[in-house]
Amino acid sequence: MIYRFVWQATMAVHFLVIAYIALGGFPAWWRPRLAWPHLALCAWALVQLTGLVECPLTALENWGRARAGERGLLPGGFIDTYIEGIVYPEEYVTAVRLAVIAVVLVSWAGLAVVIRRRRRRPPRTTGTSAAPAPEASR
Repeated sequence: MIYRFVWQATMAVHFLVIAYIALGGFPAWWRPRLAWPHLALCAWALVQLTGLVECPLTALENWGRARAGERGLLPGGFIDTYIEGIVYPEEYVTAVRLAVIAVVLVSWAGLAVVIRRRRRRPPRTTGTSAAPAPEASR
């Protein structure tokens, strides 16, 4: 039972990570600090595309599946199992990858604009006045 939960939770986290890789630059417009984890995950995604390293989430899901008596993921991993051929046809892999890269670059360009505008804007006032308090009448 616990192993089934492990692989299913890992699958859900994997979907969230992939969504954050594709769209994570947009929340950074609101909170620029979110750009750093997005940048790290995008770098990891590029490493994954080379095929030199196995994703730890894929390894964890396969571990949980094996312990639960289930069949492991396809040799291509998470994307080949759950996304390619299901969300989009396999012949569009290159087009989808380029579209995701374009979305990421647009989000980063928008972030650059947001940061530039914030730096040019005068600082906000807190609404408190620096004037001295009125004196009490005698």
